[in-house]
Amino acid sequence: MQFAWFCILFPFCGAAAVLALGRANARLRDAAAVLFPFLAALSSLALLPSLLHPETLPAVSAFTWLSVPFTVELGVLLDPLSIILAVVVAVISFIITVYCLGYMKGDPGITRFWALVNLFIGSMLLLVLADNLLLLFVGWKLVGLCSYALIGYYYHDEKKYWIGGPAPAPFIKPTHAGLKALIMTGFGDMVMLGGIMIIFYYAGTFNLMNIYRTSAQWIPEMAQTPGMIILVSFLLLAGPVGKSAQFPLHEWLPEAMAGPGPVSALIHAATMVKSGVYLVARLIPVFYSGYWVAGCQEASVFFTLTAWIGVITAFIAATQGLVALELKKALAYSTVSQIGYMWIGLGVAGLAPAVLVSGSTAGIFHLVSHAVFKACLFLCAGSVIHAAHSIYMFDMGGMRKHMPYTWLSMLIAAVCLMGLPPLPGFWSKDAVLLASLQAGNMPVFTLAVITVALTAFYTTRLVGMVFYGPHSSHIDTLQTEGMPPHEARATMWGACGGLAILIILLGLLGPKVETLLHAGFQASLITTLQLPAAAAVDHAGSYHGLVTVLSLLAILIGAIPAFFIYIARSKQITILKHPTGEWIHGFLWRRWLIDGFYYRMFVGGALLLSDFISFKTEDRFHQLIHTRLPELVTQRVHKFLLRTRTETENLAYACTYILLILIGALIIALR
Repeated sequence: MQFAWFCILFPFCGAAAVLALGRANARLRDAAAVLFPFLAALSSLALLPSLLHPETLPAVSAFTWLSVPFTVELGVLLDPLSIILAVVVAVISFIITVYCLGYMKGDPGITRFWALVNLFIGSMLLLVLADNLLLLFVGWKLVGLCSYALIGYYYHDEKKYWIGGPAPAPFIKPTHAGLKALIMTGFGDMVMLGGIMIIFYYAGTFNLMNIYRTSAQWIPEMAQTPGMIILVSFLLLAGPVGKSAQFPLHEWLPEAMAGPGPVSALIHAATMVKSGVYLVARLIPVFYSGYWVAGCQEASVFFTLTAWIGVITAFIAATQGLVALELKKALAYSTVSQIGYMWIGLGVAGLAPAVLVSGSTAGIFHLVSHAVFKACLFLCAGSVIHAAHSIYMFDMGGMRKHMPYTWLSMLIAAVCLMGLPPLPGFWSKDAVLLASLQAGNMPVFTLAVITVALTAFYTTRLVGMVFYGPHSSHIDTLQTEGMPPHEARATMWGACGGLAILIILLGLLGPKVETLLHAGFQASLITTLQLPAAAAVDHAGSYHGLVTVLSLLAILIGAIPAFFIYIARSKQITILKHPTGEWIHGFLWRRWLIDGFYYRMFVGGALLLSDFISFKTEDRFHQLIHTRLPELVTQRVHKFLLRTRTETENLAYACTYILLILIGALIIALR
């Protein structure tokens, strides 16, 4: 258990060490910034042997944190879910910090960057290892605050850090992007807190294990109030919807590209967006018990919402990736879409009694594989942008000749994203499709397969536009000016190469990893939480071949035309010349018209509110309260006294008048 505590504490110590060494010694500062995440990664790996002995889990280490007005413990919970997430977060984050040594070298704000990254990692590990909902929420909010600071890292808003465009399309400044992320995710957080409070009201505890073990008793009590379970489902899912950038709060994530390249990898691959998936997985036993054990039909709404939110988001984001021109933004759409697949797996886990273990395994397995290949993609993208001096894919082309190591690493990760065997994306994606088919949800399964084809198309398009074909005019200009593209620093391509090797190893071990995860979830969900044994029965054997064939067929349908258009360059896109094609392209380019609405609502609305509560407004309010209002009250009281007829009444009203003046003076003095 001590390794779990070390896993959390090391990054927080790293943040403090970075700040202490920031001005004293730059080399020691950089060494500390990488050393403490490395120690956290080692501590997380020390937890892995517990997965081989699931009978020893769950394990809890806690001490009293609060005792008034109720008892809350500060503790860590070790079970298959928390161990897997801790390893993913710690290991991938460490690799990203190694990459940062080269990418952020010479940055004037590097001390602030290192401190925020370490604090970010520690907050995420606190979130996934917390043993109660209150402590989990503390980590949840810390992650959000750190992400806001990292997305808006270039807070001076220099034009070279703007994203969006190209002209005449609008550009987004880093501060606006950070504000958009903070407000949209914060909205979901506050709504989720309401759901946590309702859970506490009925369960009488924030402790996760106690909530699980007593759910069959307090959920029927909750069900006595019609609609309460449905309300709680909406409230609790609001936070994960925001954090994991799922529909309808999905549009903040593409703007998170305003931060440095490694920040995109950190937020989109290993940490923040995975927190929503983690919390949904954490809540599955509660609603499964309520639906299939206690017989509360309303509890099924949680799983229906999760599955449909996931598949709708996966499809919408994939269509947006078809037309994206910014390299990192195309990958951001991919992240939103792939997280949707994780939600599909977790959602269908509760739609049929026998899919609990297989659905949970599929969702978390895809989380693991996505963390590795998407971190690799974002780090490679950062290297390419650094070399090409542009964020746009049409400014690249032919980069394979200049960056062979980066090209090879990104190609491996891209093939994994498409879902080709034997890489882990194939195993985990097919596991999600298999679980949805096993649950009997054909609409979700069908839309998920269609999204596989879209994924194959935009992934092939991305690789082709960046690495194949002739040089763009922008690259020719760079070469003319004596700044030709070149391979990234050793720490950068080394980190990308390490992730590419990890992808290959994880793919070769894919079936064994899935079996290990399945055994762990079976032990934690069935044996420990005493859920029905039917939840572990696997009836999906007859569907394996069908899912594999349909999945590979969808990949070919998407990848082949994209290959001829963007890699072989032997075909032209003629559909865009048709009015209908132009309309569809414009609709997707405008992001289904959703982003414009949300930007005006969340960012524009916040700025409008800040303008309203501005200095001038404060002056007017001050004048109203301290000048006009006392003057008005004085005049009214004086006129009222003149209408009185007796000296006694005049004396009484005079005393009242004096008293009002004294009260007003006291208020002014204490303001």
